[in-house]
Amino acid sequence: MQSTDLGNKESGKIWHRKPSPATRDGIIVNIIHNTSDYHPKVLRFLNVAFDGTGDCLIAGDHQGNIYVFDLHGNRFNLVQRTAQACTALAFNLRRKSEFLVALADYSIKCFDTVTKELVSWMRGHESSVFSISVHASGKYAITTSSDTAQLWDLDTFQRKRKLNIRQSVGIQKVFFLPLSNTILSCFKDNSIFAWECDTLFCKYQLPAPPESSSILYKVFAVTRDGRILAAGGKSNHLHLWCLEARQLFRIIQMPTKVRAIRHLEFLPDSFDAGSNQVLGVLSQDGIMRFINMQTCKLLFEIGSLDEGISSSAISPHGRYIASIMENGSLNIYSVQALTQEINKPPPPLVKVIEDLPKNKLSSSDLKMKVTSGRVQQPAKSRESKMQTRILKQDLTGDFESKKNELPDGLNKKRLQILLKGYGEYPTKYRMFIWRSLLQLPENHTAFSTLIDKGTHVAFLNLQKKYPIKSRKLLRVLQRTLSALAHWSVIFSDTPYLPLLAFPFVKLFQNNQLICFEVIATLIINWCQHWFEYFPNPPINILSMIENVLAFHDKELLQHFIDHDITSQLYAWPLLETVFSEVLTREEWLKLFDNIFSNHPSFLLMTVVAYNICSRTPLLSCNLKDDFEFFFHHRNNLDINVVIRQVYHLMETTPTDIHPDSMLNVFVALTKGQYPVFNQYPKFIVDYQTQERERIRNDELDYLRERQTVEDMQAKVDQQRVEDEAWYQKQELLRKAEETRREMLLQEEEKMIQQRQRLAAVKRELKVKEMHLQDAARRRFLKLQQDQQEMELRRLDDEIGRKVYMRDREIAATARDLEMRQLELESQKRLYEKNLTENQEALAKEMRADADAYRRKVDLEEHMFHKLIEAGETQSQKTQKWKEAEGKEFRLRSAKKASALSDASRKWFLKQEINAAVEHAENPCHKEEPRFQNEQDSSCLPRTSQLNDSSEMDPSTQISLNRRAVEWDTTGQNLIKKVRNLRQRLTARARHRCQTPHLLAA
Repeated sequence: MQSTDLGNKESGKIWHRKPSPATRDGIIVNIIHNTSDYHPKVLRFLNVAFDGTGDCLIAGDHQGNIYVFDLHGNRFNLVQRTAQACTALAFNLRRKSEFLVALADYSIKCFDTVTKELVSWMRGHESSVFSISVHASGKYAITTSSDTAQLWDLDTFQRKRKLNIRQSVGIQKVFFLPLSNTILSCFKDNSIFAWECDTLFCKYQLPAPPESSSILYKVFAVTRDGRILAAGGKSNHLHLWCLEARQLFRIIQMPTKVRAIRHLEFLPDSFDAGSNQVLGVLSQDGIMRFINMQTCKLLFEIGSLDEGISSSAISPHGRYIASIMENGSLNIYSVQALTQEINKPPPPLVKVIEDLPKNKLSSSDLKMKVTSGRVQQPAKSRESKMQTRILKQDLTGDFESKKNELPDGLNKKRLQILLKGYGEYPTKYRMFIWRSLLQLPENHTAFSTLIDKGTHVAFLNLQKKYPIKSRKLLRVLQRTLSALAHWSVIFSDTPYLPLLAFPFVKLFQNNQLICFEVIATLIINWCQHWFEYFPNPPINILSMIENVLAFHDKELLQHFIDHDITSQLYAWPLLETVFSEVLTREEWLKLFDNIFSNHPSFLLMTVVAYNICSRTPLLSCNLKDDFEFFFHHRNNLDINVVIRQVYHLMETTPTDIHPDSMLNVFVALTKGQYPVFNQYPKFIVDYQTQERERIRNDELDYLRERQTVEDMQAKVDQQRVEDEAWYQKQELLRKAEETRREMLLQEEEKMIQQRQRLAAVKRELKVKEMHLQDAARRRFLKLQQDQQEMELRRLDDEIGRKVYMRDREIAATARDLEMRQLELESQKRLYEKNLTENQEALAKEMRADADAYRRKVDLEEHMFHKLIEAGETQSQKTQKWKEAEGKEFRLRSAKKASALSDASRKWFLKQEINAAVEHAENPCHKEEPRFQNEQDSSCLPRTSQLNDSSEMDPSTQISLNRRAVEWDTTGQNLIKKVRNLRQRLTARARHRCQTPHLLAA
């Protein structure tokens, strides 16, 4: 077996020579992780997981270091340091280089083994995650803690669903069935449910197991095809469920050594199409047994009582088994090497018998003839008598060897020969040889009964007398001593029992049953007659030792006698501690290899030999303290010399003083139940028990009374303290009052001083304020003066700007007047044109009327000539003639009125233009009235003076009046515009005339 220490290396080779695992253990390599710091220590591996190919695995230790081991490439790499212990691992994700790790802070992280970077960080659990199950596609993962299970999407690393349960029902495990879309959830009340992954619909629930074999399930395993579920717990029974039929179809009972099942896992096979037949069962003793479910036969096992397994993982293709040992190391097993004996081909059906040489005598010389009827007896040869004698001698030798035969195929004589040759047993097989030499029955049921009785009253306060640093070691020692006390009452009063049992407890702390039976066997055989003088040391045993010492070294014994050193000082400390105080671990193991392989008197002879081999330093000791120190501490002594001396004493000691004549031969513990141990004075033990009970009762009474007195004293003390506190409080209040008064007086003095200072400050502030006000007034006056100067400058600028604007406005007004004059002239021409057109139209109308009138007159004259005889019509003609004459007169009157209206408008426009020009030239003069006297107004022509309505035709008069109104309206609008222009010009001129007066003011 090769061993690899990772040390502080981050990468390297797993093994340095080609591994060749042995068939008996199948170990390819043992991997340990020791630090090379100032204080070296072992970093224990906690979890391991294979990837999808089965050739790579990851493992994490309790400090958060995660390694990847490539078994195909023979390389290991440190891929992450999480700085906290990992509680679960998963390496079969969709992306082959990524893995999931659950940490002690209840979080789950995803890392990449190639880039060594954090891919995602998932939170949500409130307790430690102990299981990670990945879907066959690698897309989903289920993380399980004691209170919840959560379904994660590994593409987005988001939580999809969460399984919440009642507080009273805990979760055992939630996982995906292989190669399916089903989730199996197992709870602590033995209920098992199957769910659809996508919809989380409950597909079915398994029924409860029968009451005759009901166990609380703790561990589960499923075959590769997802058809069979194996479940186990704190029992040696295994339940096999058929998930297709949803029923329990088989119960397998493991060997009696198995009391609880810690882990289950099926061993894959490439040729079973997923219906795995081999199941690995890890029990409480640290041994993982692989059984065939069909034949119920044990195929092979890994681990041992000395090197137990805490957890295991099997590669998907079934080639490797990775196991984390109880000592924290990691073992890689080869399944091929472990199954080599199982997979051997059957022996050939045809065998050939060959003749031996004639000079050799053997059983083949007896020839038998085979016939069809009966078998004939072989013929005796001459050497048959000699052969008979040899057989008789062999029978005697067989009888001798049967006495030395041990369980598991070992022979005591051969072991003794091996021990004398090498001085000790091989470390790897020492525990196995001890179990065979002591013929331990391994009574699990009887031992469980003793353990179930709990901690014995005598060892409740064991840690006070023996403060052991390791809590686990103290707990195992307490359980072992309690089991011994429950087995026999004498051990509850044996003061040296912890010293006797401690080295065995430390050696077998991982297997308490073996530890108990080794100590019990030691007490029954090597501690014979130790309790006959209880509670005193065994005087008879010590006398045997002293007699042997007197025979072999009288000088040393005389030296002990001269200095008053008895056997209770030079022999009893070695016996009650079984040499654990004076020997190292390796020396002690070597010594007990010889003690367990020989007669019980060998232990007593070892005490004598130890003294004889140490005679030189002992003869130089003269003080009792020196002797006590010598027999309670390690000394510079070769244990091999001591052992040779023991064998010499065993052979040379006379029979009359030899301890083997007074001690019985070795007797093993009985199978099934432990023997009754009563080799002690019962009346003394009973008396001591009664006395101890009486003393305990008296002590309880005393404690109760003392508690009562202490309570009363506490009350009195409390009252006194309260009174003292009250007086002190009153004194403090009085002192506080005086202090407050003094403080008030001081505060008043300070207040007066502060007021005086405040008044002075106020005066200073008032003076400063006055100065500031005066400065502000002067600054304000200066500001006003500056503002006035700025205003004057602004007015000067404004006047200049006004003058400039006035000149520009005058020029613009002149231009406007010119434009207006041009407009008026254009309007005048337009009016003249319109008037001409109107006159022409009127003339045309009048001509048309005259032509019509002439035609009518001509017609009438023609009619008059024709109808001259009609006198009645003469008057009508005359009237018509008059009407025509009247129309002609009215037309001439309208023409005259139109001419007069045009003349009046022209005159008015001329007057207005002249007045505007005059006003523009002399703006400061008072505006003159438009008409100076009555004559000006009378100069205007009046249409009414010329029109004589009585002389015009009504229609002609209406037409003329309408045109006159239109002309008057146009003229009035023009007049209004000219007046507005005059008013604006007058206002501006008046403003300019007033500006010099303001400046003068």
